[in-house]
Amino acid sequence: MIRSVKWIAFLILLIAVSNSFAQRNPTDTVVPGKQIDIIRALNYRAVKVDSLTNLISLAGDKSENVIVKQEKTWIYADSIVLNSVQNMLEAFGNVHINDADSVHTYAQYLKYLGKEKKAYLKTKVKLTDGKGVLTTDDLEYDVTLKIGIYRNGGKLVDKKTVLTSREGYYYGETKDVIFKQNVKLVDPDTKVNTDTLQYNTSTKIATFTCPSTIYNESRIIHTKDGFFDMKNKRGTLHQRSLIEDSTYTFTADDMVFDDSTGLSEFSGNAVYRSKDTAEGYDLVANNIKTNKKKSAMLATQKPLLLIKQGRDSIFVSADTLYTAKLSELLKTRKIPNLRDTATKKALKDTLSDIDKAKADSTHDKFVEAFYHVKIYSDSLQAVGDSLFYSMQDSVFRLFKEPIAWSKDNQISGDTIYLYLQNKKPERLLVFENAMALSKADSSTNFYNQMKGNIIRAEFVDGQINFMQAKGNAENVYYGLDEAKHFTGVNKSEAEMIDIDFEDNQPKKIVWRNNLTGNAYPMRQVNHDELKLKNFKWQDERRPKSKYDILANQ
Repeated sequence: MIRSVKWIAFLILLIAVSNSFAQRNPTDTVVPGKQIDIIRALNYRAVKVDSLTNLISLAGDKSENVIVKQEKTWIYADSIVLNSVQNMLEAFGNVHINDADSVHTYAQYLKYLGKEKKAYLKTKVKLTDGKGVLTTDDLEYDVTLKIGIYRNGGKLVDKKTVLTSREGYYYGETKDVIFKQNVKLVDPDTKVNTDTLQYNTSTKIATFTCPSTIYNESRIIHTKDGFFDMKNKRGTLHQRSLIEDSTYTFTADDMVFDDSTGLSEFSGNAVYRSKDTAEGYDLVANNIKTNKKKSAMLATQKPLLLIKQGRDSIFVSADTLYTAKLSELLKTRKIPNLRDTATKKALKDTLSDIDKAKADSTHDKFVEAFYHVKIYSDSLQAVGDSLFYSMQDSVFRLFKEPIAWSKDNQISGDTIYLYLQNKKPERLLVFENAMALSKADSSTNFYNQMKGNIIRAEFVDGQINFMQAKGNAENVYYGLDEAKHFTGVNKSEAEMIDIDFEDNQPKKIVWRNNLTGNAYPMRQVNHDELKLKNFKWQDERRPKSKYDILANQ
């Protein structure tokens, strides 16, 4: 009975208000825009202040709150004061705006302008689109554009992702939120610090438009342009971003990476740099593809590998460079360790337990290079068609007409094995059609020559100390006196020929088994006819500097 009386009183009041509106003079100010309609209220009171202020006070109770409506926008609150002339209201207590069932906003206080369809909310403000929840103490919301703005700090929670900032701009149509000033994103796998960040609550994509730092697992990413898919763990970065891990750094103009598969691609002056200055290596190329799960990298478009060894580092270039774990390769391919047992044991015995652990991880690498291979170091240079290098035995294997140079010496053959010790040449083996050449004198075109089925060379401090030709060995040697004048030329053959060097020049020659040969005065022989079969001095192919190995790639 009481409830019916209240509704009858409410209807009478509505009629009275309606009549007062009907009696308004044509000159009265009428605010354009859709009128705010009263849907429900338990207590009603109307007060006309002047022609521009006609206040209607609406109140509910604990069981039923006040409801008003403007088109598809519903507003709920404990109490509302409506200015029917200005078409605006203030709402107090448990405010709820239902914007077309797409965006819901909650607060303890609301000022709503019906003409502009703008809402100003304060105290315990919460906005949700069904995907994420935005909370703040001060929010401006445009119902028409579905844009929410806070300027005094706010937080967005999207499942396990939390974003905070000083300012925020929410776009309901696109589900985008733009965060500004002291932006922080925290996810179970990712943390981001930046000054501006765009985040989409539907796609879970974070977009970076200014210098940003991303902490992901054990790595740190520095970028100023790109996006990261929080849901699928995929990222695309531009403008020379930097990835920093505990063991390496990666820089490139553009990056694409997928943390779910471990696959990445770096393009545009890509630089991989190992933090291990003693045992590591650097890789530079215009395109590098990586597989994190297999610790593999494929470099193309002018790739350059730098094997670190103090001042005399080794530079390797080719059309394509590939590096990965040797232990994985050994599962599918047999790769012999070219170190003899005694050498391997001596090296192993010198390592402490800590050194062994380090060596196991550091040396579990191999490098393959294909086509137009070039190697440069201060002490040795080489070219070839293809290359395999194992960091386990520190041996370069060069294939298909390779050539190596050390100081004034050129060595060529079908296959070359170059052994390194402490990253410097230790010894060299040449198989099939092996030939060693060196100029007898820098001012002439006379060449010392040695040929055999196999040539072995040994190095001391980066210089050739000993050379041996074995199997159908041939030799052409020009003798010099103490004044560096030619004394004659000797052409000989034997089963084996040994040469001792001093200052990279032949000092002593020993012929073993079935020696045949002749010595000739310098002016009584045709020196071109003395040249061994397949003689070819190829100094024009020799890399002269670390920059030269990139030429003509």
